Parts: sequence; structure tokens; C-alpha cells
Amino acid sequence: MTRGPAGAGWPSAPPPPAWDGMSWHLSDVAELPAMREDLRRSHEVGGPSDLRDRLLLVLDEMASNALRHGGGHVEAAVRRTGDAFLVAVSDGDTRTPPTPAVDRDPAHGGLGLYLIAELSTAHGWFVEGHAKTVWAVLPR
Repeated sequence: MTRGPAGAGWPSAPPPPAWDGMSWHLSDVAELPAMREDLRRSHEVGGPSDLRDRLLLVLDEMASNALRHGGGHVEAAVRRTGDAFLVAVSDGDTRTPPTPAVDRDPAHGGLGLYLIAELSTAHGWFVEGHAKTVWAVLPR
């Protein structure tokens, strides 16, 4: 595993250990609605509906960013860490760290990383082999 320069507010660090959960292999943004529906219907994610909504939002932001900017093949997962959930998304762009938009009109997008940071208790990214993984931990 290698670490690169940290993006603004996005430390280069591995995630906490996680197990059990759901994962998806994605190659196009057209697959995102099915991924969201899988997570909505899942029994893996128990708890209040606002938790499921937060997980959906974070997963969708990360996966859509990876599909748009990450060089193709994307793997997304939601797993348990004990008292929280780990959302992790890997793509093939190992050279570009997650970089939140700076000085941009919100109407032009680019604020998803800020939103993810606000909803999570920890977040980061790392490179392993030919994949970059961006991750966030959301409390139950």
C-alpha cells in the first residue's frame, strides 16, 4: 500500500478493518440506480432510515465520482466495522487523490467530498496495486 499527497481534508490513510456487507462492480453511471436499490432493500444495513439514507448518499457520491473521474472499472462496498459502517470505493486512477472543489459555485457541483466528510466520523484514501480506494466511516 502506498500513500500519496493528501487532498484538502482527505488524509492518505487505510480504513479501519471491516467485514460482512455488500459490494458492487460498476462500469457505468447507469448502474447506480440498481446499486442504490440493492442497498435500500438490504437486510445488511439495519437501523434507522436516516442511517440508510446517509449510507446511500455517501455511497452514491463516492461511486459516481469514481465512475466519472477514476478511469473506468469501479468496485464499491458497504461493510460493518463493529459500531459503524465503512463505505469504500476503488477505481483505477492511482495518481489523483480525492480533491474537494475550492472556490466553485455550488451550482456547478463538486461538493460531494465535503458532504461525505461532514457525514462521516473518519474518511481517507490509499493506493494499493493498481487501485485507489476512497473510504468513509458512518456511525450507526
